Amino acid sequence: METSKRPGGRSARVRDAVRRATLAELAEHGFRGLTVENVAERSGVHKTTVYRRWGSVEGLISDALELAGAEPWPIPDTGTIEGDLRGVARLVQNGFADPELGPVSSAFVAAAMQNPDAARALHDFFESRHEQSSRVVRRAVERGELPDTVDVLEVIRVAVAPIYYRLFVAHEPVTRADADRAADAALAAARAGVLAARAEPHG
Repeated sequence: METSKRPGGRSARVRDAVRRATLAELAEHGFRGLTVENVAERSGVHKTTVYRRWGSVEGLISDALELAGAEPWPIPDTGTIEGDLRGVARLVQNGFADPELGPVSSAFVAAAMQNPDAARALHDFFESRHEQSSRVVRRAVERGELPDTVDVLEVIRVAVAPIYYRLFVAHEPVTRADADRAADAALAAARAGVLAARAEPHG
């Protein structure tokens, strides 16, 4: 479903062309090399139109992230929380390892570190992804694999956070075994009650 943030009158064809051009430019040149002019040329959309509707490279990134966040996430359904949580972590790990998707994903993170608008867009994107992924935790609660006091979103955050730490803080490669270990650690914490939902403070 489209959101109210979409500028009025923009055709789906133009938006898709600009988005695909933005992703291609990010993959080739990264955030620092992204320009409105190059996106306009690659997309075949007039530069004036791109400036009027997106405003800047930050607007291009925000719109691409908004579209990505609205896309369905292939949520694992292995029948167990162990398999499902590992599946979620592997999706993240595979996304950065993919030769086409990896550079784009890294460019989004780099943009968020340098621009507040891109940071807000990335936050919203992660919020959408975590909400979709939390389905695996909700199913586990329904099956009795996890207590109903667990914070479903926090389980997902803890499962994928080590992947981002290794990639963007320690600058280390992330293997499937690393992704599985992160998921297993999150599950152990959830089962131990460490990731229980916090009560809202009073007053």
